[in-house]
Amino acid sequence: QVQLVESGGGLVQAGDSLRLSCAASGRTLSGYGMGWFRQAPGKDREFVAAVSWDGVNIYYGNSVKGRFTASRDNARNTLYLQMNSLKPEDTAVYFCASDRGTYSNDYYHLSNPGSFASWGQGTQVTVSS
Repeated sequence: QVQLVESGGGLVQAGDSLRLSCAASGRTLSGYGMGWFRQAPGKDREFVAAVSWDGVNIYYGNSVKGRFTASRDNARNTLYLQMNSLKPEDTAVYFCASDRGTYSNDYYHLSNPGSFASWGQGTQVTVSS
């Protein structure tokens, strides 16, 4: 079982940027799709972004397209989320997650929280107006 630890969250102003990291240990991330999700108080967990196992396909939720960039570095066993032009509505706890299976490039699979078996503890992102 992989262990995932997110970092990089914080309190910023609208328009600022943050870079989240998700460090994995216990096994390699190679071969596994990875996702970013977020959850605001009183709301369901929301798909933010996903990177396919080979890094070729990167998918984004509609609310973050054009502002967020997801990437992975398999050599460092780390997933990243660069967040630019942050808005107050981006305020949430951000989680990274590792796919249950391997070698998926499918959007519907990688955007579904149920597809992910391992989750980090989350990092808080707060954007003030």
